[in-house]
Amino acid sequence: MDYKDIKKLIDDMGNSNLDSLEIEFPEGIKISMTKNTKKEVVIASANPSVIEGSAPMTTPVVREDRGTALVNVKNEEKEENYKIVKSPMVGTFYASSAPDKDPFVKIGDKVHKGQVLCIVEAMKLMNEIESEFDGEIVEICVNNEDVVEYGKPLFKIK
Repeated sequence: MDYKDIKKLIDDMGNSNLDSLEIEFPEGIKISMTKNTKKEVVIASANPSVIEGSAPMTTPVVREDRGTALVNVKNEEKEENYKIVKSPMVGTFYASSAPDKDPFVKIGDKVHKGQVLCIVEAMKLMNEIESEFDGEIVEICVNNEDVVEYGKPLFKIK
C-alpha cells in the first residue's frame, strides 16, 4: 500500500459519516482511524437516573457496575483530590509484565514515586510507566490490552 492509497483512505474517512474504521490487509498491514468528534451521549438504565455528558467517542462517558447506580464521570468535586497518571504515548496498555504474571498494581495498593505501574507497548517497544506521585491507587482507568492514546488517564492516585 502506497502513500496515495493511505491518503485517499484518510480523505474518504473525513468525508464520511463514520466515526471509526479498522482495516486489516492480507499483507499484514493494519490501519485504524478514529475521528476526534464530540457527541452528546444520554444513557438510561432500569434505574430512573439518566446521565448526560459530552466527550470524545474514544473515551468512556459512563461506567456501570451491576447492582449499583450509574456513575457520572464528570464529578469534578472528587476528581480534584486525585493525581492522574496519563499515558505518555499511543500504544497498548499492559497491567503486568507477562500474561501469566500478577499485575504491577491493584486498586488499594500504596505506590511510590518511580514505581512501575504498567507497560505501554508502542512500535514493539515495551515502555515501563512509572508513578509520578506517592499515594494509593484509587482507580485503574483502562483494561488490560486496551489501546491508549497520548494523554489518556491510566491511574488515579489519592
